[in-house]
Amino acid sequence: MANVAAAYRATSGSILDIDRNFYRRLAQEQDGRKLTTSHTVPIRDGLAWEVPAGHIFRIKITQGPQVGDLNLWSLHNPRERFWASRTRQLQHAHVSTFDRLWSTLPYLRPMATIIDDSLADYGMDDEGGRVHDLLGTRCDPYVNRLLSGEDFDFHCHSNLVRAVLPHGLDERDVHDVLNVFQCTGLNDDDQYFMKACPARKGDYLEFFAEIDLLCAMSCCPGGDLSVDLWGPEAADPLQTCHPLGVEVYAVEDDLLKGWSPPEPAPYKGGHGLQRPQVDWAEIKANSTNSGQ
Repeated sequence: MANVAAAYRATSGSILDIDRNFYRRLAQEQDGRKLTTSHTVPIRDGLAWEVPAGHIFRIKITQGPQVGDLNLWSLHNPRERFWASRTRQLQHAHVSTFDRLWSTLPYLRPMATIIDDSLADYGMDDEGGRVHDLLGTRCDPYVNRLLSGEDFDFHCHSNLVRAVLPHGLDERDVHDVLNVFQCTGLNDDDQYFMKACPARKGDYLEFFAEIDLLCAMSCCPGGDLSVDLWGPEAADPLQTCHPLGVEVYAVEDDLLKGWSPPEPAPYKGGHGLQRPQVDWAEIKANSTNSGQ
């Protein structure tokens, strides 16, 4: 790994400078929460569910290792949705406890914060793999047709499409995902690779909803990704597929003291439509001349 400073670094007191003690208490004080709903995402299928702001939701392994592809929208405004690439820049390429999932422009605010991760100690394995991936995105039938020449209608993209249709959304609303429990990295040729999922029954990833959310998840048709989906060794990974569990918890008011849903980004949206009152070219020329 390169010993180079990150490009996106926050100043003290910014929205990136989170109160870890607050989120740590949410994870640790289990008596301060109450299960409100639970769901099962069947193999090779998708599911959408709502999470009110100030609630916790947990994605868990219920039977065996399984990858899930997660999308998020603002419940009341689906134009505001999870922005995987900006989250990758502001947080990490593989996320874990205290990382936040950010929304698209012009809103740019935390949608959810990861408060607990049973795989937090996985780190980087001997082949450079890490879990909870933001490097890649969902598998889809379009790429599958390009790579294999065959049609298959139950890729993660299609599973997410079916999941959100009852909520008034469609294929155009499905977006780049958080690959939950997925182990990935970059090889020596700077190419994306996927490894067998290291999660086991009982493992989980837990989120605090910062705003009212519509969530959708696909139970990946690749199962635990131990079988190649494309290439000369490709085979049907059906035997590696397992369902995933989802739980939603209400949180006692005492645990939420001092917290409020984040506002959208305060930038006013001028975008330079009104030209600046200074001549940057002249300032640059004068600066260059004075330095000679």
